[in-house]
Amino acid sequence: MNSHARAFATGFSLFLLSVGLFFLYMWIYTSVLGFTLPKTAVLKWHLAAWNTRSEQMLKSMEESEASLAMMAERDNKIYRSLFGMNEISEQTRNGGHDSSRSTAERLEAVSHAAYVQSKSFDEVLSLALKAGDMASCVPAIPPMDPNPKKCRFSSPFGNREDPVYRGRRAHQGVDLACDRGNPIYATGDGVVELVKNELGGYGNQVLINHGFGYKTRYAHLQSFIVAEGMTVKRGENIGFAGNTGKSTGVHLHYEVIYKGTHVNPMNYMDLSMSSEDYFKLVTQVGANSDRMYIHPKHRKKK
Repeated sequence: MNSHARAFATGFSLFLLSVGLFFLYMWIYTSVLGFTLPKTAVLKWHLAAWNTRSEQMLKSMEESEASLAMMAERDNKIYRSLFGMNEISEQTRNGGHDSSRSTAERLEAVSHAAYVQSKSFDEVLSLALKAGDMASCVPAIPPMDPNPKKCRFSSPFGNREDPVYRGRRAHQGVDLACDRGNPIYATGDGVVELVKNELGGYGNQVLINHGFGYKTRYAHLQSFIVAEGMTVKRGENIGFAGNTGKSTGVHLHYEVIYKGTHVNPMNYMDLSMSSEDYFKLVTQVGANSDRMYIHPKHRKKK
């Protein structure tokens, strides 16, 4: 074997020996001594840091979801309810995402819920700034003197036996039996939207638009002393009880309509008001009114 062949064989042997020693060193370093390779250590550090950040993000997202859920509950049950606003459904708040969702979907749902909540608070704030006006417009008193000697609730809101046609039918208001000519009063500030005479149905009726989604109807009147377009105050006399239209006796049929839906008027009446307090209210309102009580076909004069 010539000198070149021997040199190559020696070099190759040294190379193989160095490779073997390297793997032996790595085995002793990792398996025997339990150390981690530098690159592996760096990768593990980055992985641990990412896992920590992911856990923090998930925890923060869970806290955000819990906070938004509490705000949504408070918003629906207190704030929106206080101002007579419809509740926002869970479907609307979470953007249609169900409970089995990915992290990305959860993040999107949190972002959407935060936006919806922000818009809701803007709506509540807008109404809160008008709370003073709203307080006087919401129908909040009985439409006649609550003295039990002067009136009684003769038929409740809801399904009942129809006194004329028989059979179970929806009764969209409450009936207050009283003497003919008993004064009827507006239950909240508003504008007279409709004054109508009917041979059947509601008979002589007055419909008042109170704003903020509220309207009230006063039916079966003997006569009315308001005209369409007239502004009225809570406690202001608008007519007198009668027995007109589809009626079997002298009474007032009274309805509360909120955003186009009939609601139970009993939920809006302050039944704790005494007859004395009621008399004081209507007397004061009447004294401050500039409306002349004239024939119902005539409009307001000053």
